[in-house]
Amino acid sequence: MSSPDPALLARLRAIVGDAHVLTSPEDTIPYGFDGTAALKGPVGVVVLPGSTDEVSAVVKLACELNVTIVTRGSGTGLSGGSVPSEGCLVLCLTRLDQILSVDAANLTVRAQCGAITAAIDAAANKHGLFYPPDPGSMKISTIGGNVAENSGGLRGLKYGVTRDYVMGLEV
Repeated sequence: MSSPDPALLARLRAIVGDAHVLTSPEDTIPYGFDGTAALKGPVGVVVLPGSTDEVSAVVKLACELNVTIVTRGSGTGLSGGSVPSEGCLVLCLTRLDQILSVDAANLTVRAQCGAITAAIDAAANKHGLFYPPDPGSMKISTIGGNVAENSGGLRGLKYGVTRDYVMGLEV
């Protein structure tokens, strides 16, 4: 999406607000790559929704207009999973960063997809627990990206990887 359609941009801005639709190269270049050294893609527009309703509205609009979406969090992945392709809309979910609850009795945490992995571990620590997967980027990676990429880290050898700890998703 080298030059996004003005009508699309207007509709996106109506959904998420002007400040959360990025189109200038200085704003969008960082969204064209992830931790994979050799991969990068063109970015025309980045949308940063702040709620699940906004995510839903953006996805519905993209489907209506046949616009491809690539989702991303912090972009720390090492497999190119968040690298955009030509003509796609980058849907960055980092604003959805809340840890909603910790249920120590049931060993569960509810968090939004943009919650930082280290923050989830810290929230669990307050209850004498820990989050077993420990990707090397846990200080900046998001739990949604961990789920998308099935992150593990060194503790993954002993305790398992992200998929072993997901009990439910709101999609």
